[in-house]
Amino acid sequence: MKQLGLILFMLLALFVDVDSVTAQRYQRIRGARSIYWGVDKMGDSTLYISLQEIRIYHRKRDLKEYQRMVRAVKKVYPLAVEASIRMDNLDEELAKLAKRKDQKAYTKAIEDALKEEISPMLWKMTRYEGKILLKLIDRETNHTVFGIIKDFRSGFTAGFYQMVAKLFGNNLKLQYDPEGEDEMLEYIVKCYKAGIL
Repeated sequence: MKQLGLILFMLLALFVDVDSVTAQRYQRIRGARSIYWGVDKMGDSTLYISLQEIRIYHRKRDLKEYQRMVRAVKKVYPLAVEASIRMDNLDEELAKLAKRKDQKAYTKAIEDALKEEISPMLWKMTRYEGKILLKLIDRETNHTVFGIIKDFRSGFTAGFYQMVAKLFGNNLKLQYDPEGEDEMLEYIVKCYKAGIL
C-alpha cells in the first residue's frame, strides 16, 4: 500500500509544475512587494519575497495619527480614484465636442449629476477626511481641485467653491507632497493599494 502511494506521488510530481504551484500560493502573501524565483550557480531554486517596510511608532500620539489617517484613506481613496477616472472620461468627451458652448453645457450637466451623487457622501465626511480627499485627488489626477474646477468650469466658479471650502476650514488648492509633509500618507496609500490595510 505504501508503494502504491509512493508511485502515485511520483507520477503526480511528474505532471505538476511545482514551481508554478508554489509561486501561485506565495502570490497571495499579504504585504509582499515582489515575489520571484531565483536559480543559483548549482541549479538550486530559491523563492525570494520582498516585504513592505513596517513602521514602528514610539509615541502614542504618532500611532493615533497614523490610525486616524488609515481610517480616512480607507474611506476617501476610492473616491479619489473615481475622480481620476471620471476626469479622464470627461477629457475624452470634451475632445469630441467642437463648440465651446456645447462643452460648457456638458460640464454643467456633469457638475449637476456629481452634486446629486456625491453631496450626501461629502456631508458625512469630517474636515480631516475632506483634507485627505483633496490631497489624494491631487495625487491621482496631478491637478489640485481648484485647478480642475477652473479648467472645466471657470475661474469664478473655482473661486466661489474655494470661498465655501475656506468657510468649512479647508483649501481646494492643497497640493500633494509625497516626499515632504505627506510622506506618511503616501506610505498608507501604498499599503492600501497592496492590500495590507
